[in-house]
Amino acid sequence: MTNTLRGADIVAQSLARAGVKRIFSLSGNHIMNLYDAALDARLAITHVRHEGAAVHMADAWARLTGEPGVTLFTGGPGHANAVGALYTALASESPVVMLSGHAPLAEVGRGSFQEIRQAEMAAPVAKESWTAKSAAGLGADIARAIRIATSGRPGPVHVSLPFDLLEEKTAADGVPAADAFRAIPAELGERHADAALELLANAQRPLILTGSVMSGDRDGGLRARLAEAAGVPVIAMEGPRGLADASLGAVASVIARADAIVLLGKQPDFTLKFGKAPAIAADCRVAVIDPDADALHRAAKALGPERAALSAHADTLPAARRLIERCAARRVKESAWTSEVEAALNTRPTLWKTHAPRPDGPVHSLDVARALQARIDSTPRTVLIADGGEFCQWIQAGTRASARLINGPAGSIGGGIPFGLGAKLARPGAPVIVTSGDGSAGYHLLELETALREKLAFTVVIGNDARWNAEHQIQLRAYGKDRAFGCELLPSRYDQVAAALGAHGEHVTRAADLPAALERAAASGKPAVVNVMIEGAAAPTV
Repeated sequence: MTNTLRGADIVAQSLARAGVKRIFSLSGNHIMNLYDAALDARLAITHVRHEGAAVHMADAWARLTGEPGVTLFTGGPGHANAVGALYTALASESPVVMLSGHAPLAEVGRGSFQEIRQAEMAAPVAKESWTAKSAAGLGADIARAIRIATSGRPGPVHVSLPFDLLEEKTAADGVPAADAFRAIPAELGERHADAALELLANAQRPLILTGSVMSGDRDGGLRARLAEAAGVPVIAMEGPRGLADASLGAVASVIARADAIVLLGKQPDFTLKFGKAPAIAADCRVAVIDPDADALHRAAKALGPERAALSAHADTLPAARRLIERCAARRVKESAWTSEVEAALNTRPTLWKTHAPRPDGPVHSLDVARALQARIDSTPRTVLIADGGEFCQWIQAGTRASARLINGPAGSIGGGIPFGLGAKLARPGAPVIVTSGDGSAGYHLLELETALREKLAFTVVIGNDARWNAEHQIQLRAYGKDRAFGCELLPSRYDQVAAALGAHGEHVTRAADLPAALERAAASGKPAVVNVMIEGAAAPTV
């Protein structure tokens, strides 16, 4: 056959036709033919130091661009290293497509090199997971993966690519047409939209609650437009602490008082105490609009027939647009309730008004938040990233940024630094600031070398209290100070680690020195680490 391509070329050209320009990857035996194919398909490869970091980079890329983030790993241990990071993307509704090399199909079951049941391993943390079965079908596999990842509730999809299929020659027309990659959204019908708006119009204290896909600036401003059109507060809940999320202030108090709630792509899960009273009042009427039929069923069961006012199957962003469209005919009048909700969301502990920095340190996490806010205010396009843990809860609650990425409902830690790389690649002209505890920073600190190779300049602020503080605080609360052990770390000089790699490093022991250190880090033109010696405070509560 003259008009043929390798399976690897079909995969690479299918990704290119879908609009993919960059792949986040760590190389390995099973996928070197895909690296070769990427050259002709003009796919850039960001080559990382750990597979899990590549998934976090792709996750950040997806959240900030709206495009699928694509990763590529070798089979066996490479695949296994990556799987855990998919959970963060799944919980945060982030469209990641993970492609893994795989033992040749002809050798499966015979003890092939690095042969494991990859599809089954990834399945619990992916929307769908499968192994390609034919070289001729590889293009269709890529199209299907991208459609699934970007449709309904966005999320990760995994496809394993057997080595012999990638090497096999097949017809060149196996690259799908562009339309094959596009999902057809599930639209909210006018009848359901009007019913949801009628519910809000007849309430005294209405709310619309949304999830991760409408948080930050991922929704292109839909959340604000919906609140304006409907005259109803719209609250995005994306943090793992749910009703106790200090960045949402006294949100629990207003949700508990609401008499009508529209859950727009937001499930009544653990973050809402599973919808039980008093988290959501026993007499509150609730409309659920969700892209997942199983989620609708769970919500109906959690809320019960007394409170479930509406159940509608629709994708979240198109549903928000339809609600805005239908608001033109029936706008809910704003009331004092809107001001009450805003005041509750802006509530912060009394400490935030009375706190003064210690002149000689250690630095309080609130001082770090205030210094970061000053920088964000001076550079409004800043992308702020907050990893998990106690330190970053202070950052999340103490800062406001139009573009923000956090660890999400998964409550994971360690993704902050790779999020920074993905964010800088997604928005090269925007300043990027990553915040991380010292425990979390240890996961992927060496990705600073990746950032240097890619010439990506961003700032990592590490709150260093020389412990796994979230777990330490659990020990203090549950078992007492005398039984707090095993969570200690060394007060390591992460700034010196950064400098040794060729990045910029700053060491801060006093709050007064923070602004200048942050300025020098930003001006360095390199990936920079600002190592701040902080006191180990528990996360803020309202």
